Amino acid sequence: MNPTDPTGPADPATPTGPATRSFQELVDEAEAAPTDGWDFSWFEGRATEERPSWGYARAMGERLAGAAAALDIQTGGGEVLASAPRLPRLTVATEGWPPNVARATALLHPRGAVVVASPEDAPLPFGDGAFDLVVSRHPVTPHWTEIARVLRPGGTYFAQHVGPASAFEVVEYFLGPGPEAQRGNRHPDGERADAEAAGLEIVEVRAERLRMEFHDIGAVVHFLRKVVWMVPGFTVDAYRPRLLRLHERIRAEGPFVAHSSRHLIEARKPAT
Repeated sequence: MNPTDPTGPADPATPTGPATRSFQELVDEAEAAPTDGWDFSWFEGRATEERPSWGYARAMGERLAGAAAALDIQTGGGEVLASAPRLPRLTVATEGWPPNVARATALLHPRGAVVVASPEDAPLPFGDGAFDLVVSRHPVTPHWTEIARVLRPGGTYFAQHVGPASAFEVVEYFLGPGPEAQRGNRHPDGERADAEAAGLEIVEVRAERLRMEFHDIGAVVHFLRKVVWMVPGFTVDAYRPRLLRLHERIRAEGPFVAHSSRHLIEARKPAT
């Protein structure tokens, strides 16, 4: 989740705001909202998430400006890549979900970037050493051997990953406590080891946990519809009793608070 920067709670003084609407009205609105792409502007005034201190989009843009050939893995709707002020002459993005492929194509083609439809678990459809920069924001799984293969000697992988136990307060509210081992998935230490095993040299790893707030039940519903791996198979009908209890809790106690986990990782392929 990456809504706008924290701006405080939704405005309860607005007569048409979420605080005045019924449970069913909020749920209906959330179910009608489109979920394609990685534009989180729908959450404005309804949910917030702190941004990592390193400013991934800005730092990515700086690296893209100095690259000759760049690849953005799992670009989503292309929104983050498109935010870069300058793209290399050769810029390619991959994406596996068809609605996002179409969205990214419409957004990135005018910038001269090529979007390739490629499943997230498939080998990257490019030759060895094709890129001097590979970037990714929140890949489902970083395939380190493929990243290392498509990088030129001396090339860089620069990415922001989702870390361990991200938004687990949301997951555990709906599913109950999970195995402790599951909380350790995506740990930066494990990813460092995997990257090094693929032949990459780690330049930097930084990790932060960031506060999330959901100010109405519609924001929770839209989040679970958009980030589908959080509560697999989520539907309003299947979780209506728990959603209704959470709605009443938010009304009585204030925002539902969770914490996202993010880490920045920069790795380099040895020059020789």
